[in-house]
Amino acid sequence: MLLFATGTLDNTLDSTVDGVLENTNALPEPIRPWIVIALGLLAAAVIAIVVSFVVARALSNKPEIAKDAARARMPLWWALNFAFTKIAIGLTLRDNEWVRLWQFLLLLGLVLSIAWLVTVLLGLLEDMVLAKYRNDLDNPRRLAKMETQVGLLRRVATVVVMVLAVAGTLLTIPEVRALGAGLLASAGLISVVAALAVQSSLANVFAGLQIAFTDAIRVNDTVVVETQRGNIEEITLTYVVVVLLDGRRMIIPSTYFTTTPFENWSRRTTEINGSVLLDLGWNAPIEHLRARTEQLLASTDLWDGRVGSLNVTDAIGGILKVTIAVSARNPGDLYDLKNYLRENLIAELHQDYPDVLPQPMVPGVPAV
Repeated sequence: MLLFATGTLDNTLDSTVDGVLENTNALPEPIRPWIVIALGLLAAAVIAIVVSFVVARALSNKPEIAKDAARARMPLWWALNFAFTKIAIGLTLRDNEWVRLWQFLLLLGLVLSIAWLVTVLLGLLEDMVLAKYRNDLDNPRRLAKMETQVGLLRRVATVVVMVLAVAGTLLTIPEVRALGAGLLASAGLISVVAALAVQSSLANVFAGLQIAFTDAIRVNDTVVVETQRGNIEEITLTYVVVVLLDGRRMIIPSTYFTTTPFENWSRRTTEINGSVLLDLGWNAPIEHLRARTEQLLASTDLWDGRVGSLNVTDAIGGILKVTIAVSARNPGDLYDLKNYLRENLIAELHQDYPDVLPQPMVPGVPAV
């Protein structure tokens, strides 16, 4: 792909440089090549500026995409510079021996700059695809799904472009091409050895693809892995980054999510239920607590209004097990809501009904 693009760019610019050469025949021979190269570099700069201006105007109403598109200006400028210089040197200095080395270096720079440009354009394409989903505030799960899948596809395409760039560069060296032809005879054995050597890595790669397109987890999902709760921050080809509640990041191989059971608290929807547990004495004012819980839930935006009830779920050994079932729009709100209820109810019980709170047990000291 990159070699085809390089050849196409060479053919397009070849006629342009030929026209420049015809207009510089009157110049002295020693400075004629350098004038042609300078004109080529000037033309490359003009083309890069014009293309950048046109793209910026076309994306003026999309500042986020325009900012990413501006990053393509530098690789485009380098690609045009390498292409113009390579063709100019090839047409004006073709009889010199040292031209071969310069032509190889320019071709190397051209291939790498085109690979750089394609990589930037892949990022721009990702932003353009995701732009129409970012405005859909009513369906954030769809955006998370697209971010996961499109982001993973961009990484795969970037790796392919880099591999093609390296391969295209090596194929320009005759010695490497001859060596490659000799190695084809043992390609079967090499492929078997390589497959065994990277078996675990390939398993993680395919697991990453499976995760992205089976929709098992998405970016920003709330999961429980290894008894730790956190949010999915990034999904790559080989590993998944989970941000834990305390800010630590757990790096987990992709195969973990395809071979080990785990909890996804936001698989279909971010809405989630939870409970607050209180151990109280038999004289606890249950009706007062029920009414106060309803008041506290109604006074906070953390509660989504679906579930909100207080019940005595057990009574053993002089202790009442009071369970408050609540619901929230997402795990983060649920965590804050549970803390909000627990802190307020305990503070009020400690102030107004201190005798219903269980006494702390100290070893060797009988309970009062």
